[in-house]
Amino acid sequence: MIDSPSKKAPLFSEDKISAVDAISKAQYIAFAPYIFQASVLLRDFGILQAIDQSKKEGLTIPEVCKAVNKKNYAVRVLLEAGLGIGLVYRKEGKYILSKTGHFFINHQMAVVNTDFMRDVCYDGAQNLRAALEEGKPAGLYHLGNWDTIYQGLSLLPEPAKTSWFNFDHYYSDNAFPEAMAIVFAGKPKKVMDIGANTGKFSLACLAYDPQVDIGLVDLQIQLNVAKENIEAAGYGNRVTYNPRNVLDKDAKLPTGYDVIWMSQFLDCFADDEIISILQKCHEALPAHGRIFINETFWDVQRFDASAFSLQMTSLYFTTMANGNSQMYDSEVFFKLIDKAGFKVVHQHDDIGLSHTILEIQKK
Repeated sequence: MIDSPSKKAPLFSEDKISAVDAISKAQYIAFAPYIFQASVLLRDFGILQAIDQSKKEGLTIPEVCKAVNKKNYAVRVLLEAGLGIGLVYRKEGKYILSKTGHFFINHQMAVVNTDFMRDVCYDGAQNLRAALEEGKPAGLYHLGNWDTIYQGLSLLPEPAKTSWFNFDHYYSDNAFPEAMAIVFAGKPKKVMDIGANTGKFSLACLAYDPQVDIGLVDLQIQLNVAKENIEAAGYGNRVTYNPRNVLDKDAKLPTGYDVIWMSQFLDCFADDEIISILQKCHEALPAHGRIFINETFWDVQRFDASAFSLQMTSLYFTTMANGNSQMYDSEVFFKLIDKAGFKVVHQHDDIGLSHTILEIQKK
């Protein structure tokens, strides 16, 4: 059995919160749906932005009403909710943006996460129980009539489509610059990009190494988008497109590639499905070949907030994506790699925002 990855500090191993704070947090959870909705409206109505522009002077409720052209009642109840949420504080009748409020509207991660939850996940979250009991994305019908969200990514209604791709690219794209040096350290001649999505990683490879050939593997509907992007960039002569449903038991991966790359792909599948996909990779890969897996493991994050975000994202997979996948605990994931006949030879943590790149080879 392979060793588990080393941890800088165990997350969620102690209950340090005081009883008073625990009571407050319990109420925060109880009112969570309204906390989210009020926070989003404070942002989308421009209320927090107007207060932000006032700096430390702050604004009265009538001044906010004038700035955002909203009725007194609407502004008042939202700002009073914002006090308890912690987005604003009040001095001498004026509302001032808090540190939390500042990051909520100005930090790109917070904006991307909020849009993703509002546009993709919120309505379906009410179907979490059904999804867990059925093992299916019971909330997906709010967006479209597909078995999994991946079948309909290019067909998602707006604003869900934009928010989904912004969320996906925000996290994965940040890892690509560092990934290039890792993937190309062994000077691969042919790279297979499984779960190629819109082709962003393949484009990065094609730009990084003018000699490399890329093979994209994904559902046909996704390859259509990737091909359009790659052809527009002028790299079509070094690319092949391989439509595959990797869950099809009879589907085989193309051979002849010395590197396989999978970025935020395997987390889209259940444990046994991951083993099956890796076994297909095992069959297609030559003895000297390497697989690079780019994932966000919640247990190797530096900060509790990062781990929390990933744990909550797991519930998106439950209700909206496919009903049986998640952002994995690395210890669980390492066992799946081992069962598929591979061993981890390098683990690169803290890539991009929160990623780990695993380099694995046949045992």
